[in-house]
Amino acid sequence: MASVSLRNIKKIYPPVAGEKKKHLSPSDEPGANLEKTDRGIVAVQNFNIEIKDKEFVVLVGPSGCGKSTTLRMIAGLEEITEGELYIDGKLVNELDPKDRDIAMVFQNYALYPHMTVYDNMAFALRKRTSSKEEIDRKVREAADILGITEYLDRKPKSLSGGQRQRVAIGRAIVRNPKSMLMDEPLSNLDAKLRNQMRAELIRLRKKINTTFIYVTHDQTEAMTLGDRIVVMKDGFIQQIGTPQEVFDKPSNQFVAGFIGTPQMNFFHAVLIEENGHFCVDFDGFKVPVVDEDNRRMKANGVKSAPIILGLRPDSLSLVESDQYPIAHVGVVEMMGTNVHLHLEFKGKDIILVTQAKDENQHLKLDYESDSMIHFSFLPQSMYLFDIETGKNLAI
Repeated sequence: MASVSLRNIKKIYPPVAGEKKKHLSPSDEPGANLEKTDRGIVAVQNFNIEIKDKEFVVLVGPSGCGKSTTLRMIAGLEEITEGELYIDGKLVNELDPKDRDIAMVFQNYALYPHMTVYDNMAFALRKRTSSKEEIDRKVREAADILGITEYLDRKPKSLSGGQRQRVAIGRAIVRNPKSMLMDEPLSNLDAKLRNQMRAELIRLRKKINTTFIYVTHDQTEAMTLGDRIVVMKDGFIQQIGTPQEVFDKPSNQFVAGFIGTPQMNFFHAVLIEENGHFCVDFDGFKVPVVDEDNRRMKANGVKSAPIILGLRPDSLSLVESDQYPIAHVGVVEMMGTNVHLHLEFKGKDIILVTQAKDENQHLKLDYESDSMIHFSFLPQSMYLFDIETGKNLAI
């Protein structure tokens, strides 16, 4: 159990001596958007966070954003180029991984194939020269928490992916570490097992008193597991907040598009100030900005200008009036209780989510490909972003 503090952390990977430069297009080059300096590629920049004791923090972002590199620096598997890392108030930049009192669960489980489940879980305790009685007690307690007691005599090859992941977690928790680091631990599981293991991790968190730092590219995992989420892009923190804060008040267009399923729709629009109040001109329709956002935007010095308008798919609604914007239905996806309509609007692909059944629970059959529909939205559903910086104008 420990707090973890990262202060102005930076990671630079120096160029490899003698390495030939590959001729790749900018979009194909790994880390194409990362800053390149004379010292090398900057994988993590100005990373600052104070993680409280027993908190569950999730680092989330697309591949190559620096989240796993950050986790490995906390673990001591990567050197910190600049900045300070504290665990439980102690500066640990120069400490070996074994002296940081952390445990790490990897994506590929990293189990010893020739050992039984029991021996895999007991391995670290034996290295510490713990007594046989203590080892047996801790292994069986962890196995009971994870529901793998019946597998203690088996070897990893006879277990399913979900069972192996439980063993990997068990091997970590028997040590009672100050911090538990998890690097995409569910990414090798199928969809059903991922859902089951997410629930297992939530239950596990309630049973053991430790600090969790969890890395994933899956925003559903981030939203369901984390007390707080750290959204990363190109080595920088984009936003830190609770799942609901990040969803309701994304700091910029990237966060708004990354958090939420299906992804937020974005449109070009114009912000207009009239008589001290803002409205959005969208395709010739003027929609007033709600009072709370209007006050914040005036306090932020926002002026009339072209903007990016963000609308979540479930905030769009079908209307029959031709006074509203019209779109072409491309694909209709039946998703059980909902229908996802993939629409073409002014050359852009957007998604509208609506109910599959009417108020009498009869299946609606009037969603057809190649048809035309009108859509609308409420003022409180609008997200307004600066067209140049992507910053949310109302926070």
